[in-house]
Amino acid sequence: MSDTTAGLLQIGALLAALALCYRPLGDHMARVFTTERDLGVERLVYRTVGVDPRADQRWPVYAASVMAFSLVGVMLLYGLQRLQPELPLSLGSAAVDPALEFNTAASFVTNTNWQAYSGEATMGHLTQMAGLAVQNFVSAAVGISVAIALIRGFTRSRTDRIGNFWVDLVRTNVRILLPLAVVAAVALIAIGAVQNFSSGTDVTTITGAHQTITGGPVASQEAIKELGTNGGGFYNANSAHPFENPTPLSNLVEIFLLLLIPVCLTRTFGVMVGDRRQGYALLATMGVLWGSLVAAVTALEVHRQGAALQAAGAAMEGKETRFGEWASALFAVSTTGTSTGAVDSFHSSYSGVGGGLLILNMGLGEVAPGGVGSGLYGMLVLAIMTVFVAGLMVGRTPEYLRKKITAREIKLVSLYILTMPLIVLIGTGIAMSFATPRASMLSSGPHGLSEVLYGFMSAANNNGSAFAGLSANTPFYNIALGFAMLLGRFLPLLFVLGLAGSVARQPQVPRTEGTLPTHGPLFVGMLTGVAVIVAGLTFFPVLALGPLAEGL
Repeated sequence: MSDTTAGLLQIGALLAALALCYRPLGDHMARVFTTERDLGVERLVYRTVGVDPRADQRWPVYAASVMAFSLVGVMLLYGLQRLQPELPLSLGSAAVDPALEFNTAASFVTNTNWQAYSGEATMGHLTQMAGLAVQNFVSAAVGISVAIALIRGFTRSRTDRIGNFWVDLVRTNVRILLPLAVVAAVALIAIGAVQNFSSGTDVTTITGAHQTITGGPVASQEAIKELGTNGGGFYNANSAHPFENPTPLSNLVEIFLLLLIPVCLTRTFGVMVGDRRQGYALLATMGVLWGSLVAAVTALEVHRQGAALQAAGAAMEGKETRFGEWASALFAVSTTGTSTGAVDSFHSSYSGVGGGLLILNMGLGEVAPGGVGSGLYGMLVLAIMTVFVAGLMVGRTPEYLRKKITAREIKLVSLYILTMPLIVLIGTGIAMSFATPRASMLSSGPHGLSEVLYGFMSAANNNGSAFAGLSANTPFYNIALGFAMLLGRFLPLLFVLGLAGSVARQPQVPRTEGTLPTHGPLFVGMLTGVAVIVAGLTFFPVLALGPLAEGL
């Protein structure tokens, strides 16, 4: 079987699996957030923490709950790393350096999972399980909860209530993430991923040297790492490590897991707003962007120019031979488009333009299809911008889902759109302006700029993947990227919740002949164009100095 045939079959199998899950999982998630019935374990949690599950919150209270919960998460994860030597299952690991502790705590609480350390050499089993894996669950649940709050804003009228954060958080974990993660972990174990509490196995290598191979609860963390679009690996090599991702089948399963919830949330959106066509329109936009980038990056890697590469028959530097170019490109586009950050190949080794497209994929705002929750609310923000642009063309007050888009909503949308580029470009500019941060670059010239740009793009978009040539475990990068993650997560989140509260207060207006349909091909084309143009106008100059210059 040729590589092309095998690659196309993988993509076809992936799309078929997502299509099979789209309706049942999307409908299930809609029921989770609309039912009045609480499960017994949920009622126990509410009584323990003193939450009234029937008390809806105004958006400032909902936002304060999110911020308080996340702040406690940062403090607990920081403390867990500080106390690591005194904990069981520490495997002799020392306390983590304070700057790296801050970076890691910010990273996992913001669903970024940027790792400036080697997982198996730095973290003990308990820190991995009770700290990192727990944050994989709850940070993903925070993103989904905020997306659901925004949907409620569109479905409610003349109210200042958008739901209860604590109920949304608990239901997301108990009814969605935990059951799916258990199934995924069992599947990965069956395929060959490691799951144990081993402190290490001594082996003799083929050269006669001795090496200790660390085991651990890998499959369970791998499952939620992909399912929650987190991305933090148990091992330094992440999903390129055979203990995390042993076979081409496990590789395809991991791509499926990281796309599953973001894709199915569009169905949840359509069901909750009472018009499934609205969800299909968002899904189509995400699909066009994702499919175009998969085709482009794959073509660039498969047909990469150069005498050495043509003689070797493939551009396999930084890629695993058990996966090949097609599967590596599919994983790379999916992980940079979902704020996951897991990698089965090293993006710094991609062609200049291919690596630039991965950077642009994040620059779209992580909406193709985006992280769990964050992809949906990011696309909804772009949808509001699209109807605003359309309204300017015809001289009408824009409407979306029977809600008027006023100056207040556009201000919040504008702040959301501008936040990430400001963090990325200011951070990259500062890093390139001083000698100490520049010394962390493995390469000089355009590729060195790409390394730094990719780092801040990944942090500000809460992605977590990296160009491997940047040595980011330094005081500057640990602190700078830590703040980029926090600002890139929580400022847009506050603007989204403010937007939810704003549209919830509005009455629903009737559709008229002049209302722009937001469920057809015209709207899909306009929304796709807005996403590309906003990212292109923002990042094309710096991309021209980095990956495009390298590619040319």
